[in-house]
Amino acid sequence: MDLKFIEKETNLKVGKNIEYFKVIDSTHKYAKKIATNKDSVGKIIIAENQTDGIGTKGRTWYTGEGKNIAMTIILKPNCKINELEGLTIKIAECMKKTIYDLYKYQLEIKKPNDLMLNNKKICGILTEINTISEKINYLLISLGFNVNETDFSEEIEEIATSLKKEFGKEFKREDIIVRFIENLEKEIEF
Repeated sequence: MDLKFIEKETNLKVGKNIEYFKVIDSTHKYAKKIATNKDSVGKIIIAENQTDGIGTKGRTWYTGEGKNIAMTIILKPNCKINELEGLTIKIAECMKKTIYDLYKYQLEIKKPNDLMLNNKKICGILTEINTISEKINYLLISLGFNVNETDFSEEIEEIATSLKKEFGKEFKREDIIVRFIENLEKEIEF
């Protein structure tokens, strides 16, 4: 993956600092460990492969090597926690808009945190907010998006899909990430 892609987008606040892993247990778990570091705000952690990616309710999120988007964004919103109500849906709307902007494909949002294509899951969103009283220490936004995956395990083959599986062509993950961040920054104040 070309990691210089976001640096070219000089108007973006998020993604000036990218940490890239060929293999990691989980971008979300790693982000949680470093989230309180001073230089972590706006950082994006991207992995080609996750060995223990996490979804909601303790589920595992599979990330095929070099085929999908597995990333976590570390933010420190300057607001009260109640102002973040509905955040996960806003994030899902940003990804839905991203895919429509780039390819004119219509994804559906399945509340609270999934995006669907042809009644199959294509993207999962995990948000975590760490607070002390009303003060937000950090916000983690993690996304697993099936982009070019074609081999799904037997247990999820009937319920999961990818852009490539549905449309039979390769998609550039960098384009999706950049457009998503652009849409996210328009929607959410940091």
